[in-house]
Amino acid sequence: MIRHTLLFIVSVSILVSCNKGKKSVAELGISLKNDVTFLASDELEGREIGTEGEKKAAAYIVDRFKEIGLTPAGTNNYLQEFEVTPAQNPHEQAKIGAGNDSLSIMGTNIVAMIDNPGEEIIIIGAHYDHLGYGGVSSLYRGDSLVHNGADDNASGVAVMIQLAELLKNQQLQKDILFIGFSGEEEGLWGSNYFSKNPTIDLSKVSAMINMDMVGKLDEQKVLAIHGTGTSPSWEAMLNKVNSDSIPLLFRPSGVGPSDHTSFYLQDIPVLHFFTGQHEDYHKPTDDSEKLNYEGMAKIALMIERIVGELNTADKLTFTKTKDESSDTPRFTVTLGVVPDYLYGGKGMRIDGITDDKPAAVAGLQKGDVVTQLGDFVVDGMNGYMEALSKFEKGAETTVKVKRGDEELTFPIKF
Repeated sequence: MIRHTLLFIVSVSILVSCNKGKKSVAELGISLKNDVTFLASDELEGREIGTEGEKKAAAYIVDRFKEIGLTPAGTNNYLQEFEVTPAQNPHEQAKIGAGNDSLSIMGTNIVAMIDNPGEEIIIIGAHYDHLGYGGVSSLYRGDSLVHNGADDNASGVAVMIQLAELLKNQQLQKDILFIGFSGEEEGLWGSNYFSKNPTIDLSKVSAMINMDMVGKLDEQKVLAIHGTGTSPSWEAMLNKVNSDSIPLLFRPSGVGPSDHTSFYLQDIPVLHFFTGQHEDYHKPTDDSEKLNYEGMAKIALMIERIVGELNTADKLTFTKTKDESSDTPRFTVTLGVVPDYLYGGKGMRIDGITDDKPAAVAGLQKGDVVTQLGDFVVDGMNGYMEALSKFEKGAETTVKVKRGDEELTFPIKF
């Protein structure tokens, strides 16, 4: 009896020791919420590149990296500063890294490392800038208001910081580089600059993992992972680490509107995690209380498991992918809806509707699935955009939608 009791005590002690320091999903959610609440507060005034709000956000991220014990890996301690001269007309591109101009904007990337024994490097990144008080990228129509960008992209930054905490004391071989990018909203400025002026040897990078808008995971939505075609290893690895059985939507292309693109263009396998667009996207209503923090915790734990797989795997093979954006039809009219980019069925499901636009005037509702526009069948997002490209402003037609079990037809005027 005494022997069995001693064995029980030893077993419990080992179990407690193994779980020491491990946080539950709920506890991780609280930590994530604390980071998002600060980064998406009015005090930071929307974190626009070149503003005091961006500097405050950068200082916060640096402080968090210091607390965790990460090694500085920028050009100036944790910082990598860069200058950009914005384009003055739509036919030009911004000059990144070019300064000495009265119009130049100074931005700052935050770069830190877990320095492990091996030679290979895994990059984990997220942009921390947002739209400030709105500007041309805002989808809000009204008085100038702070755009706090809780989902876009305080959510991704918080997950990046949480991953730094999760990975710091693990026995890994590969180095882990963490980068908070600025200037993403203006055109991937920070990641473009880093990829061409790296503070590490890019030839040693085995993969780049990007989080941009990861705060809205719920029962109805899947988790989109872009870049799954950039290495033949990705899909099997992702299915293996999905122990929470999150519905996953794989998007092969390595090119997209976020910072992973800058690394794909350097022939590095990439992944980009995204929980979907929504009604608060690029509006002042993208606030911290609207995020799903336990969902964010599950994403952080999935990425932790991916890093564990990469740590023991041979360096990934890079493969080029088709640039899906090059096939996007050009159109001059809009229904005034937010598409559900994570919808995997036939048609285009509406995730939000803008007041006073054609869809709202016609009586379409959130959740409707557009199946036909005029004579054109809508089989998905590309079909929807292809159909829109056939119409000019002032044109009148009809739109067919599925609403539950009903099929309805509405008149539309663009």
